[in-house]
Amino acid sequence: MSSIEDFKSDAENQWCPGCPNFGILTAMRIAFAELGKNPEEICLVSGIGQAAKLPHYFKANFFNGLHGRTIPVALGIHIVNPELTTVVVTGDGDCYGEGGNHFLHAVRRNPNITLVVHNNQIYGLTKGQASPTTEVGDKTRLQFDGVETEPIRPLAVALLHGCPFIARGFASDIKHLSEVLTQAINFKGLSYVDVIQPCITWGTHSVDWYKQRIYKLSSDYDPNNRDEALKKSAEWSDRIPIGILYKRDKKQRLFGDSFKENVYDGKLSDLEFPLKQSIEKMIDRFR
Repeated sequence: MSSIEDFKSDAENQWCPGCPNFGILTAMRIAFAELGKNPEEICLVSGIGQAAKLPHYFKANFFNGLHGRTIPVALGIHIVNPELTTVVVTGDGDCYGEGGNHFLHAVRRNPNITLVVHNNQIYGLTKGQASPTTEVGDKTRLQFDGVETEPIRPLAVALLHGCPFIARGFASDIKHLSEVLTQAINFKGLSYVDVIQPCITWGTHSVDWYKQRIYKLSSDYDPNNRDEALKKSAEWSDRIPIGILYKRDKKQRLFGDSFKENVYDGKLSDLEFPLKQSIEKMIDRFR
């Protein structure tokens, strides 16, 4: 049985003191400990940004890649070794901005990975420009007179395009967030968790601003109700729901199922380089 201590690395933390990212880091350690996972069974994948630093402070396998290109790397890792628990750790700029196209197509493909987005509605690493989720009118270090473009509603986008597990957490509520992450990581299929993570340095709203508006979904809320989930995914500003908004109860096909059924059901990492005859046979299919 693993413990929280098993997932602590020796790397010096570079986040601002008091950053809510610490809450996400702790919640993720708790979730993996609850699931009984060992560090060698996990692979965290990140891109560029403050959120992308999380794997440095988490003892496990990890890949730190390019800005916006986190999801395709995670897909490659998952395809080669599906026995690993692959988790994408990214930010709102990294995932919804530069990586927005990958976000959309990951939802369509439904790979068995978990996507955790630190959403602070700002580009924190590059000193406070508006991100795809910054609200209209918010003044930033670059948009001096206020943001003019409408923000993306990523949970609604994911729901409308078929994502089977959609949740929102709050970095300052570690217990609740760890419970959400535990269910997300344990889910079979693409599990997506958007985490409200106020930036205490460059953000346009304080932690207290969010605390006054956030509420937990009630115990009688039905996460299988897609129409109700769509309403909740669009709620923002005055009231912000957290919890599991949608969880498909029907079994769905996963990315790679067809390949496993018709070609090879195992770890690609165990295969040797294909013989020349096999390559020629494959090429013949395209002639």
